[in-house]
Amino acid sequence: MHTIMHLFRSRRQRSLRGEDHELVHMEVKVLGFFARHPGATQSDLAVYSGRDKAQLARLVRGLRERGLLAAETDAADRRSTRLRLSEQGLALHAGLHRHDGELAATALAGLSEAEQATLLGLLARVRANLEAGDD
Repeated sequence: MHTIMHLFRSRRQRSLRGEDHELVHMEVKVLGFFARHPGATQSDLAVYSGRDKAQLARLVRGLRERGLLAAETDAADRRSTRLRLSEQGLALHAGLHRHDGELAATALAGLSEAEQATLLGLLARVRANLEAGDD
């Protein structure tokens, strides 16, 4: 599984080089989190990802400076900042999502629909096994 994920990420990074953006893997993950959780906080991201708060603060600051994340003060708690993708971030994320879909199609080429369904079922079981170990 490690080799497959490494190949996927390597192909993604290689194909994204030369684009108008130069995102690293964790920046893509942060954008994906806020795409799925608009209005979440940096603390929410830290809890979800389990990553170091200082590392996440640097990533978020960089994405905000590049205009990919927008921030607004929480109305209920003025100390808290809510983050969401900016228009530029939404467009970039949509392109990344399309690209990942194309890459997934390449990875699954030659597999029948039944084989793809079996693979997804097996991967879901592997994930469930790993999540069950998160006591």
